Amino acid sequence: MTDDGRGHLANRLHHVQIDIPKGAEEKARAFYAGVLGLESLDKPDELAGRGGCWFRLGDIEIHAGADPEFKTPSPKAHLALVIDDLEKARRILADSGARLETAISIPGFDRFYAYDPFGHRIEFMKPT
Repeated sequence: MTDDGRGHLANRLHHVQIDIPKGAEEKARAFYAGVLGLESLDKPDELAGRGGCWFRLGDIEIHAGADPEFKTPSPKAHLALVIDDLEKARRILADSGARLETAISIPGFDRFYAYDPFGHRIEFMKPT
C-alpha cells in the first residue's frame, strides 16, 4: 500500500519491449539467446505473424518487436542485468563483437555497458 492508501496499480513487471529491424529475428536470437543465454520463447499464434521474437530471464521477458521503420535506439535508454562475473561477461561480449563501454561503480554495484547488434545499450551490474 502506498502512503495515500490507494495501493499499487501494478503487481510486477512482466516484460519490456525493444525494437529490432523487420527481418532481424535470427540476429536477435543469436545475441539474446546465443550470447546472453536468455531463454527463447515462442510467440503466441495470435502475434506470431507480426514478426519479432521473445526472450525470458527469470520471470521477466524481453520482447523484440519487428519494426519496418527501425531507427537507432536512444543512447540513454537501456536494460540492466544483474550478473555474477563481470570479467566473464566482458570476455563473452567482446568475443561476440559487441561494443563495450566502461561505467563508474555506483553504491552496491560494479558495472559496464554493452550494445546489442541493433544499438540498444545493456547495463551489466555485479553486486559488490
